[in-house]
Amino acid sequence: MGQLEKLLRERILILDGAMGTMIQRHDLTEFDFREGYFENHHKSLKGNNDLLSLTRPEIIKEIHRQYFLAGADIIETNTFSGTTIAQADYELESAVYEINYQSAKIAKEVANEFTDKPRFVAGSIGPTNRTASISPDVNDPGFRGVSFDQLVLAYSGQINALMDGGVDILLVETVFDTLNAKAALYAIDEVFEERSEKIPIMVSGTITDQSGRTLTGQTTEAFLISLSHMPLLSIGLNCALGASLMRPYLQILNSKAPFAVSAHPNAGLPNEFGAYDETPEMMAAQIETFLDEGLVNIIGGCCGTTPEHIAAIASLAKNYKPRFVE
Repeated sequence: MGQLEKLLRERILILDGAMGTMIQRHDLTEFDFREGYFENHHKSLKGNNDLLSLTRPEIIKEIHRQYFLAGADIIETNTFSGTTIAQADYELESAVYEINYQSAKIAKEVANEFTDKPRFVAGSIGPTNRTASISPDVNDPGFRGVSFDQLVLAYSGQINALMDGGVDILLVETVFDTLNAKAALYAIDEVFEERSEKIPIMVSGTITDQSGRTLTGQTTEAFLISLSHMPLLSIGLNCALGASLMRPYLQILNSKAPFAVSAHPNAGLPNEFGAYDETPEMMAAQIETFLDEGLVNIIGGCCGTTPEHIAAIASLAKNYKPRFVE
């Protein structure tokens, strides 16, 4: 049993909060996404946040640092869109290795600044902007925008670069299509075999609305069953819902998952302007019900959450025992 697995049985581990929310505080311009790397690129790059690990690494490092100072045990790399598939919209497929490698490297540098307790870096592997199970064309339901093999190839490149950069964990997150996640896990398995090296894997799905299903129609239990063949560190839920709406689906995972359970909900639901209104205190009060019921081993935040939210959650979590894992 590794250090991380042991810690999961001893206490609730704290995951960081939103990266995009924190980047928005900096009021960046197009030039910030280009300087030193992409100054002559022919497409607009503003909003492609993964590039900031290359062009503005000091901003990304400071965000990581703030989350560690707030009490996070695990931070995520700035690589949510770090596949050739996601970067194709910007015609930056060639930059994918460097994005992932440097993102992992700078996150590890910040983690190594802290010596008070173990700190971990999770390589963030997003769902891409394509779905393998649903047609993007309502008039052609049999059409697919991406194949399983294309996803495996794209994920393999990202995984290799993240591992080269030194991540401690791979986090396949915001899963809205389990077939995409299966492609990511297949790629992870292949990469582990090629490298003769394994690191822990976390998976986190997204329940898109109060129907309790993913975008492709799976219930929480079906999502769990579909991925239980892999020896995961944890399975959980993130994004889409605030903490209170996520609770019934975490109860399902708690009752059936053979792995640790994670949750990183949004700071409530977005308002009419797309912003998130839940204060750290409001969100922490809702998460306390998870802790009280013993539903989770890993807790953090997604959209709209900040170091202040994570600090409020961390201060509560230390008073509770983690969910039992055999």
